[in-house]
Amino acid sequence: MLKTKPTLKARALRYLSMREYSPAELERKLLPYVTQGEDLAALLVWLQERGFLSETRFVEAYVRRQSARYGNARVLMELQRQGVSGAALCRAESEMRDNEFERAQSVWRKKFGVAPADMHEKARQFRFMQQRGFSGKVIRQVLQSAGSLDDE
Repeated sequence: MLKTKPTLKARALRYLSMREYSPAELERKLLPYVTQGEDLAALLVWLQERGFLSETRFVEAYVRRQSARYGNARVLMELQRQGVSGAALCRAESEMRDNEFERAQSVWRKKFGVAPADMHEKARQFRFMQQRGFSGKVIRQVLQSAGSLDDE
């Protein structure tokens, strides 16, 4: 029995059934499969018009999935890398800004759990949190609150 190649539309719908994609990310993923006579741009417009492809839903899902492990800077950088810009990026930033300290505290507790004993350990913890995309201000607050817990 001969197997036929899936159409571009079928491939796009299969990808979107597994998870949300940004329009730019889906375009990059489908580009190698475009054949003569297929219009990828028109397909993306069609998917957006019918609600199969939504940048807003993608941003919400991505932020929900990544913000528990990463800071605002890292999540926003990754969203930009996925082709998100403008209002959707600003909305994501304002949503995450409110709870960055709590998220940073949770990440710090899971990884370290105890206040740094010396400057070397403090620098190591600071670097780890920085690599996760948390701001210096938030990291200092987390480390200060960890130290104050031990003082009580």
